[in-house]
This record gives sequence, C-alpha cells and structure tokens, in this order.
Amino acid sequence: MELDFYSLQRKIVKCRRCPRLVEWRKRVAREKVRRYKNESYWGRPLPAFGAPDSALVIIGLAPAAHGGNRTGRLFTGDRSGDWLYEALHRFGFANQPVAIRLDDGLTLNDCLITAVVRCAPPDNKPLPAEMANCREYLFRELNLAKNKRVVVALGQVAFRAFLKIWKETAGLPSGVELKFGHGREWNLPGGVLLIASYHPSQQNTHTGKLTRPMFHAIFRRAREVLLDGPLEIRPT
Repeated sequence: MELDFYSLQRKIVKCRRCPRLVEWRKRVAREKVRRYKNESYWGRPLPAFGAPDSALVIIGLAPAAHGGNRTGRLFTGDRSGDWLYEALHRFGFANQPVAIRLDDGLTLNDCLITAVVRCAPPDNKPLPAEMANCREYLFRELNLAKNKRVVVALGQVAFRAFLKIWKETAGLPSGVELKFGHGREWNLPGGVLLIASYHPSQQNTHTGKLTRPMFHAIFRRAREVLLDGPLEIRPT
C-alpha cells in the first residue's frame, strides 16, 4: 500500500538505513559546537518541508550538521538557508525571509523543499550507497507531489538524482542534452519545468560563483512560470 505523504515523512524521521550517517548525526548532536552548546539538537533524519500539493518543488543535497541537523528543518539555521529563504520570500514562496528554528513562524506558499539525503553527512559528502538508501524517499515524494509544475535542483547531485527518478517515471526529452548549468531549464514529459541552479553553499556564495542576482533569477523564473507571465518586482 502506498504511504501517504505525511506517513512517509514519519517513516523518514525514524530511518536508520545508513550506519555511518546515524553515528555522525548523533555525534554532532551530542558534541555540538561552542556557539550552539546550550541548544538541543534534532539529530535525526529530516522530513520534507512544505505541502505535497505545491506547484514548486526544490531539491537540495542534505542537511547541514549544525543547520538542519540542529534545528530539525531543511535549510534552517545555516548560511545556505539564509540565501534560500530570502529568495523564496522575495518571490512570494515564503512568508518571511529568515529561517532560524522550527517555531520561528516560517511558512511556505505553494512550495515543497526536500533533499537527496536526509541525514547530515560528514564533510557534506554522502556516499553513493547512502544516496541510494535515501532514493526511495525522494522517489515517493515526487510521485505524491501531483501538482508540481516547476522543479528547482540545487546543485549537480540533486540535478542528477532528480533526472534518474524522472527518467524512470515519466521519461526525458529525446535528442536533448540535459547537462547541468546554472539557469538552464528544460520542459520535461509530464508537464514539469526543470530549472538547474548552483547550490547556495558557502563554497559557491563566498567565492562569487553564485551571486544573489543569479540566485534570485532562478526563483523569479519559477514565479513567472507559475503566473504564466512576466513578473514585475517592486523596489523594496
């Protein structure tokens, strides 16, 4: 029997499929870092964030050790989240531009955020076997997200993971090269627009590989597609 979306999320939170990740996430939650020494860490796999009937689906890589693994919500409490939620708020996908903790009042509008791997990996680098163990969760979420019209893949790992699943479920355009590149987009069988973006990791944002205008352009495009027309942003 197919799990519904929320039953699937409860299953994800209880997952212990990857011994290395289980040990790491628990160690990080136990040992902490000085700036968060007085906080209680989540220290478990992270569920998706948002509603399954959303038109926009965002796929990241994995929780940050002292971000999502601490707060219990994807892209919350870390620098990548600062960039993501600021952009989502700017284009109407979030009610506020900051994500600090689970009870910070943040809500999403027509947006679902998920990830390839649900546990924080050492050095932010999950092993291929660990990504394979988590693949079922992303696969099911994408199938349950019946109203999706735009998928934003943050980084090459998310891009490849999504394409592998989409190839099995709906197919890919014939004769078209789907090669990762920031801002590239493709209309996929099944009526979904795939948009590729650099991940808003500090490795990309601190080096200037990803700038805020570049990142904002991704979500401006997503909003335009969902509005079926150009978007005018008023000065703030």
